[in-house]
Amino acid sequence: MDQIDMVKDSDSPQGGRSGISVFRYHRGTQDLPAVIRHGRPRDPFAGALMPRTDPARRWEQLTAIQPDPQHLERHRLLPTGHEGPAATRFDMLRTRILQTMEERQWTRLAVTSPTRGCGKSMVAANLALALARLPQVHTVLVDLELRHPGLADLLGVADPGALRDYLTDDQPLESHFLRIGANLALGLNGTPVPDAAALLQASDTREALEAMQEALEPDIVIYDLPPALAGDDVIGFLPAVDCVLLVADGTRTRAEDITACTRLLEGRTPVLGVVLNRAEEPGQARYRYDAR
Repeated sequence: MDQIDMVKDSDSPQGGRSGISVFRYHRGTQDLPAVIRHGRPRDPFAGALMPRTDPARRWEQLTAIQPDPQHLERHRLLPTGHEGPAATRFDMLRTRILQTMEERQWTRLAVTSPTRGCGKSMVAANLALALARLPQVHTVLVDLELRHPGLADLLGVADPGALRDYLTDDQPLESHFLRIGANLALGLNGTPVPDAAALLQASDTREALEAMQEALEPDIVIYDLPPALAGDDVIGFLPAVDCVLLVADGTRTRAEDITACTRLLEGRTPVLGVVLNRAEEPGQARYRYDAR
């Protein structure tokens, strides 16, 4: 089992606790299905199939934004050009994830945690920013923490609109999705969704996300999902992803919570690993969990 050494407190942009440790999860030699892309982009107004368009053109049509580096650092995000151990750890994480997903022909990664407050959205955003530092890799980050959306605030995007409008075909891709640089697309949400579980399991949602993949042809899609033990949102959406990354809090997550998560996911979706956020300093007592 491989481990990425934790990041010391002093490694974070503002000196806060941002330690990360990753423990890879192995399911054995069972063959797992590859990603299957369905359908083609649809006309959001008529519901009809549209002719296939050039993905490069669709990327260019997304509204480009440039997040404030100082805002990112205040929220423990690592902007392009940031150097240091923290950025190195996320670069290592992205490479391990890319290698595993490429080997198995997966593109859809869900990021979740056992409970709220583990820092999963921060990890999902930093992973997406790390992937964006690879010019040849196209990444889409989607906020499916529909009850408590937070990625827009983390990234400093004001009034991102309601993601529900895209998921229900009321708004076209180019009108809602944003772009950072040339290779990171954002599906953000600014409106809480009370019936999130129903929306995540709706056929319109699956078709809209499949149409997004067909239109943009990303190398990886990262879905920031709600905590796995908080309700049935995650379970209901699992058929739409290829694998899961769990994020635990090194200061508060209990081993039994991660065990409950892995049992919940077992037989449904492979777990790539467990990211330990806010890890303790080396040499001190620290949280550790080895997935089996």
